[in-house]
Amino acid sequence: MNRRRDRIIALLLLLAVVGTTLVLWGLPEGFGKKKVALVEVRGTILEPGPVVKQLKKYTNDRSIAAIVLRIESPGGSVAASQEIYRAVLRAREGGKRVVASMGNVAASGGYYIAVAADTVMANPGTITGSIGVMAEFPNVEKLLEKLGLKVEVLKTGQYKDIGSPLRRMGEEEKKLVQEVLEDAYDQFLKAVSEGRGIPEDSLKPYADGRIFTGRQALSLGLVDVLGGYQDAVDLAGRMAGIGPNPPTVGGRRKGLLGRLLGILEGRMEPIPMGLYYLFGM
Repeated sequence: MNRRRDRIIALLLLLAVVGTTLVLWGLPEGFGKKKVALVEVRGTILEPGPVVKQLKKYTNDRSIAAIVLRIESPGGSVAASQEIYRAVLRAREGGKRVVASMGNVAASGGYYIAVAADTVMANPGTITGSIGVMAEFPNVEKLLEKLGLKVEVLKTGQYKDIGSPLRRMGEEEKKLVQEVLEDAYDQFLKAVSEGRGIPEDSLKPYADGRIFTGRQALSLGLVDVLGGYQDAVDLAGRMAGIGPNPPTVGGRRKGLLGRLLGILEGRMEPIPMGLYYLFGM
């Protein structure tokens, strides 16, 4: 009993010392103030887990009033882009203001993610747009013939080996794949239409895979405002009622080494077969 009492007394004394120190030396800058969280999407979007996890964490954090989603990506797989897109929508539903900040490139799947935000900001020279979907199927049939190799394929259905690199794709198979692409494209078009408030019929003439600069995208209504990373942070602070230059948390590597590692992560990983919202594959 005495030991427990001693622990309580020691804890009270510690709290008193800390409180006195804070009064004498002042509270740390940003203490008790709402913050802006920084979440980065870099490189080819193939594994959404880490970004989704960060967004969920900040959505549930009461000290976070807004999120800046920094996008440096040419896009990636359809499903991975959609998972991050939905996580951004959930953050907004959770009461967070979200600003998408586009860096050098925020195209295709990178743009898909951006349209989920409250506000989309791009640099004048950002490469964006590339609204569309693609699939690539390598073919090594001729190479195998030159090497004198032949592969026997057993399958349970006519289309089970559709897209096989061992043979050319038939016209009926191309038609089936095209139907899948068109459906994924319609999903992309709908997301942009809803996010940007542009009717699909008005959007379609520009949603043919072409790219835009940030300034061109602004004139088409694909982005809201021009500005850089710090502009996006300041805007997020103002939108959340904190004001410009708000305290921030999160973000990733900084400096030359961090940027080089980000490039390696995004561009030197193998690209698996599948559907892609991707520019410059």
